[in-house]
Amino acid sequence: MLPAFRRPIPTATILCGWLCLALFLFPLASACIGEDGKDWMEQLARREWTQGDQSLKYRILEPARATEPLPVVLFLHGAGERGDDNTKQLVHGVSQFVSKEAQEKHPCYVIVPQCPAGRRWVEVDWSADQHDLPETSSDSLALAVDIVRDLIEQKKADPTRIYITGLSMGGYGTWDAIARYPDLFAAAVPICGGGDPKTAPRFKQLPVWCFHGGRDGVVKPERSREMVKALEQSGGKPKYTEYPEAGHDSWTATYANPELHQWLFEQRLGASKPNP
Repeated sequence: MLPAFRRPIPTATILCGWLCLALFLFPLASACIGEDGKDWMEQLARREWTQGDQSLKYRILEPARATEPLPVVLFLHGAGERGDDNTKQLVHGVSQFVSKEAQEKHPCYVIVPQCPAGRRWVEVDWSADQHDLPETSSDSLALAVDIVRDLIEQKKADPTRIYITGLSMGGYGTWDAIARYPDLFAAAVPICGGGDPKTAPRFKQLPVWCFHGGRDGVVKPERSREMVKALEQSGGKPKYTEYPEAGHDSWTATYANPELHQWLFEQRLGASKPNP
C-alpha cells in the first residue's frame, strides 16, 4: 500500500474541487464584468488630452445610451497611482461610479485623469501643517478641467451637475480646484486632503462633504478640520465625516457608502440650499 501522502487522489474528488473553486470565483468575476461582457476597467475609454505642449492621459466612461446631457464625475487619484500607463489611477474608488448598478441608478460621465510621475494635482508639501494656494494651477489639474469643459461645450455634460472628488493627493487637488473654479462645480468630495483655509470664502456656497481618518499618519486630519472650520466661519454649511479609528485609507468606506452617492447626485449648481 502506498504511504498516505502518495496515494492517488480520486478523480471525483478533483472534479468536485474544481467545481467548488469555479462556483466561488464566478461571482467575483461577474462583479467585474459589465453588461456588454467587458471588464469594468475596459468600459472606460483610453484618451489623451493635449493643450499646446502639455498632455494628460485619462480614462472616460461615456454612457452609451445617453439621450440628454448627463452629470460628470471628475475623479482625482492619489500619489501612488501616478504614471503613464493610464490604468493605475482606476484602482481606488472608481468602480463605485462605473459599475452597472451605479450607472443604472446614477448615469454619468466619469473622467479619471492620470497625473504624470513626479507631478501633483497641486504642487505643495503634503506633510506641511498648512499651505498657501499656489499662484497658478498645476498643469495636470488645468488639463483635467479642460477635459470637463470640452464635454460641456459638446453639450454632452449637464453644466449644472459637474462633481469633483479625490483622495489623498487628489483630496488636495479637489480643494485646489474648487478654490480656482468655484463656478464650475456643483459639489465636491475631498478625502484625506488639505487646502488653503483663506480660500474658503470663494466657495462657501458650494456643497462639500469632506472625509478623513482620525488616525491618518500620512495627511494630518487637522488639514480637513481646518478647511471645514474655515467654510463654516465663511457662512458655508459643509458636511464632515471623520472615521475615528481609520488611518490614511478613508476612501474605501467613503466611496462604498450609498448615502454619499445619493447626496452627490442630488446637488445642482445654483441650488439655494448647498447641503440639504
